[in-house]
Amino acid sequence: MRIAVIGGGPAGMIAAGFAGSRGKDVTLIEKNKRLGKKLFITGKGRCNITNASPIEDFFNNIITNSQFLYSGFYSFTNEDIIRLLESYGLKVKVERGNRVFPASDKSSDVLKTLSKFLLDNNVKIILNRTVIDIEKVVDGFNIKFKDNSIEKFDKIIIATGGKSYPATGSTGDGYNFAAKLGHHIEKLKPSLVPIETKEIWIKNVQGLSLKNVKLISTIENENIHEEFGEMIFTHYGISGPIVLSMSNIINKHIRKNIKLFIDLKPALSKEKLDKRILRDFLKFNNKHLKNGLDELLPQKLIPIVIDIASIDGNKPIHQITKEERQSIVETIKKLPLTFKGFRPLKEAIVTSGGVSTGEIDPSTMESKLIPNLFFCGEVLDVDGLTGGYNLQIAYSTGYLAGINI
Repeated sequence: MRIAVIGGGPAGMIAAGFAGSRGKDVTLIEKNKRLGKKLFITGKGRCNITNASPIEDFFNNIITNSQFLYSGFYSFTNEDIIRLLESYGLKVKVERGNRVFPASDKSSDVLKTLSKFLLDNNVKIILNRTVIDIEKVVDGFNIKFKDNSIEKFDKIIIATGGKSYPATGSTGDGYNFAAKLGHHIEKLKPSLVPIETKEIWIKNVQGLSLKNVKLISTIENENIHEEFGEMIFTHYGISGPIVLSMSNIINKHIRKNIKLFIDLKPALSKEKLDKRILRDFLKFNNKHLKNGLDELLPQKLIPIVIDIASIDGNKPIHQITKEERQSIVETIKKLPLTFKGFRPLKEAIVTSGGVSTGEIDPSTMESKLIPNLFFCGEVLDVDGLTGGYNLQIAYSTGYLAGINI
């Protein structure tokens, strides 16, 4: 019995390895010249392997179809992937937010470890070969390759990833295969992606990083979500960890009137911030307003805050009224940004949408429509926040496909 796993990313490697560990004849087919091309660049080249939080906490960090992943997460946990990698000699470390990284800070070490796992389980690895079509036949599947050759397999696991970072090979092939075989594809949207805003002043602060700030999203004056941490201004808008996480939430509300705000001083209440500004104003009493906020705000943001607060920056600080001071407080606590949209899908970390989970058995990853056809990883309509959760989706769903095929 021949099994083909299409896609050599983390989901495909785990699926192929565990299928091979059960004595199956497994062939892993990858279009790139090497396995795990996208995995290689994750975590800025360090590979955020998984998250060390209790597995029950994972579901709060899965934005799309978390219930579908119950069987997967509990069958192959974060501890299981760490144990597997450590059994091959890879040392790991836990950092802020319970993010797990290789101790070496090299994603290449994770790939080498997973490659050993494949070889140990007699998986045949075919690189630099592109699948262009899958046909269901009476006694299996015919896989057609770019060179027009055809090979027959009894069972197939599709682990082709999403449509983000197409340079890594994630070009949406799996969606085409699934659709042709009768599966419904939920609309593809960028997830964990930078946000574009309409403000002209954004270009004046391009490259400015902010730490310990709060990003708030609202719809019709109702708060939708808040994220605390780091962000950066870009020529098109905003990016950074809290922006990427925010994008995952608000892409569910994309057709609504979304507004964004930055709380530049979330640790201070409005009253405490006002007292802080008063102290600074006493210290810089004879200066102009534009020169009196240096100890409170980044230099590049000062003229922007003053302008949004509708105050003349050349006004002497000792002439600033209580109302004007309150306007500064309001602006610092709620710096407005006009949501324009997301950066393109090709720039997203993961793809939201994909093969409908209603057509997949969550305990085996087998298609409910076509026997002996399995799916795992990003090709499915599941996605989560940053922090190692999306890679854990790949391992857990890949494991179920591998042991059940």
